[in-house]
Amino acid sequence: MSTIPTIAEAAAQIAAKKISPVELTQSCLDRIEALDPQLQTFLLLTPERAMADARAAESRVMRGEGLGPLDGIPIGHKDIYNTAGIRTTAHSRLLEDHVPNTDSTAVRKLAEAGTVMLGKLATHEFAMGGPSFDLPWPPPRNPWNTEHFTGGSSSGTGAAVPAGLILGGTGSDTGGSIRGPSTLCGLSGIKPTYGLVSRAGVQPLSYSLDHAGPMAWTAEDCALMLQAMAGYDATDPASADRPVENFSAQIGQDVKGLRIGVIRHFHESDSAASDATIAALDAAVAELQKQGAVVSEVTLSPLQDYAACGWIILLAEAFAVHEPWLKTDYNKYGALLREKLAIGGLLRGADYVQAMRRRRILCAEMVAAMEGLDMLVTAVQPGEAARITEVPRWAMLEKPSFTIPFNVTGLPAISVCTGFGPGGLPLGMQIVGKPFSEAMLFRTAHAYEMATPWRSNRPVLQPAALAAAQ
Repeated sequence: MSTIPTIAEAAAQIAAKKISPVELTQSCLDRIEALDPQLQTFLLLTPERAMADARAAESRVMRGEGLGPLDGIPIGHKDIYNTAGIRTTAHSRLLEDHVPNTDSTAVRKLAEAGTVMLGKLATHEFAMGGPSFDLPWPPPRNPWNTEHFTGGSSSGTGAAVPAGLILGGTGSDTGGSIRGPSTLCGLSGIKPTYGLVSRAGVQPLSYSLDHAGPMAWTAEDCALMLQAMAGYDATDPASADRPVENFSAQIGQDVKGLRIGVIRHFHESDSAASDATIAALDAAVAELQKQGAVVSEVTLSPLQDYAACGWIILLAEAFAVHEPWLKTDYNKYGALLREKLAIGGLLRGADYVQAMRRRRILCAEMVAAMEGLDMLVTAVQPGEAARITEVPRWAMLEKPSFTIPFNVTGLPAISVCTGFGPGGLPLGMQIVGKPFSEAMLFRTAHAYEMATPWRSNRPVLQPAALAAAQ
């Protein structure tokens, strides 16, 4: 295909029989062969499975029995999502030969919606340690400039979507691992409300902070993916037992009258973002205001309070997950991850309890701050992606994260591209809603995307053979 379609565009073309799922899948496989040697997004490519999925989708469509907008859409799965009979490594030496017997719930539900599985995508080791160069597989590269970082931990998905290797993919988000790479690689990604998407069969990192969700080129595409992924699952103790709404129902509506609170102190003073990030975010808010949204300023506890609370919980719970392996196979972990996990072993029970107590206070504060508002806006990343060899070893502790407050509170948050910085790399904002207000977030993000030119701009990549010859 000469252009890379969005999921929504491809779905319409498949339904109209203008393109077949087999042709679409083959075009993705061709791009992977040509471009992924530079990007390193796939840990395992499954072309036979992909073509079988595509042929089955094509047959359904030709019979007039299509399963919906995801039928025949090529996607990839972050390699912490279990896939039955297909290696699932968490990008770690410890699970290098691990082959699960069953699919994770989200993988199964996406397959039931007709998606075509192209393979398993790179991640930071166990969704936390990266970018690491001492693992069996290298870290992915940013498609806008392969000398730069993708963000993490959903790094493979973050790089593969804008490059057109997949049309969408799965991610997980414990402290920003969907929204971070979505911003640094210029796509859209949503951390849904805690409990909306089952995490059963997804390698855990922090039981009370982990979220599973979709990443795609547009907010509309994320809505289509989330529709298939969401829903109650008794095998996930945190799963929300509630009806699944139509996440696309408000897409196309304007934002007139929606009330947006901007948490300026997070990105202007608590942890100052780059001038370009702040300018792009201000311009995005101004665009929404121009469309009729009502904008005000919101003041919360300092960003550092949310970050400290979140990281203590995350490190303590991550250590609890990994303690048995750390005791027997410490040196099989990459250095970045084992050193982070070791910190969790130094925390006391009292530290964890106090962080959980503080969490309740911060959650109540945010609920109160959102009274009279529909959503919040702040930065996602402090600036453009760093060079991959210059990512600070202890970045998580050096500066407070803009994303972790919404893992602490469990609120839905979507990342949206707001343009490009002076280095030519993407910038973004996150729009945060009240619990289970995903449809409104998609509406707002889509309205912004339609009013700005960023979704028409894809990274330009040369096939590996041409790049090597230069």
